[in-house]
Amino acid sequence: MTIYGVAILAACFLIGQLAGEALGHVLAIDANVGGVGFSMFLLIVVNQWLNKRNLMPKDSQLGISFWSNMYIPVIVAMSSIQNVSAALSGGAVAIAAGTFVTIIPLLMLPLISKLANKRKV
Repeated sequence: MTIYGVAILAACFLIGQLAGEALGHVLAIDANVGGVGFSMFLLIVVNQWLNKRNLMPKDSQLGISFWSNMYIPVIVAMSSIQNVSAALSGGAVAIAAGTFVTIIPLLMLPLISKLANKRKV
């Protein structure tokens, strides 16, 4: 059923939000640090794991697909209410966090590409 896909998405979102809050607490920042990113990463991992084992019915995949299509508009709406000037005046932590989450994935692209090519062979 489609509702199972949405339930998986909701569980991943809640776990990601908890991880973001925990990371914010560890970094002594009174904010959620990367909760949505953790959520989406967890959703990708869970989705792949379930698909490899043929445990994801087509209807459940449709529930996840629906919300993945809604993801970009929701993120754009969420980012429109962010206080960018406060983030920029927040100092080095905001700049370091933005730099980190931009550079690390770029550095990982060659590794991911190699792993993907090995699986195709």
